[in-house]
Amino acid sequence: MTSCTALSGSGSQPTPRCTKPRSAGKKTGPNPTDRGKSGTKRHTLTDGGGVPVGLLITPANWHDQRGLRPLLDERIVRAAPHTEQHLCLDKGYDAPPIARAVRHRNYIPHIRARGEERRACRRGTRPRRWVVERTHSWFNRCRKLLIRWEKKPQNYLALVQFAATIIVFRLAG
Repeated sequence: MTSCTALSGSGSQPTPRCTKPRSAGKKTGPNPTDRGKSGTKRHTLTDGGGVPVGLLITPANWHDQRGLRPLLDERIVRAAPHTEQHLCLDKGYDAPPIARAVRHRNYIPHIRARGEERRACRRGTRPRRWVVERTHSWFNRCRKLLIRWEKKPQNYLALVQFAATIIVFRLAG
């Protein structure tokens, strides 16, 4: 059949198919790694133990550097005044404007330079990116977050924040 309707029985009127196309809401964009399908990125700021302290959602076609400033501003738990805060970033954030923005928000940046991680791994040191990757896997255990069906970005952000609350509760207990 080439039409979008299906026939049910002999001589009946065509009935529409039960599946409707997925409509994407705001804060979605064509995913550059998934054949241009619309998608959303979840940006997560964690502490040293992997506890999420900042969350942000952006369209999938945004570069990660573009979401860093709003992520640092969206931090849920603020540090005590006069506390030294370190921020470890990978080489995708290796740009002078990013380092300035991180220092402006009272963080000490630790940004890997391009090629530096490969040399460090040869010496036997391992990157600490696994802490954030583990937190992302904890988010992926919440099956509702794997495919974004919500049209409104505030609804999807609320689900991500609820999942972060569950993660913090499990880590505290």
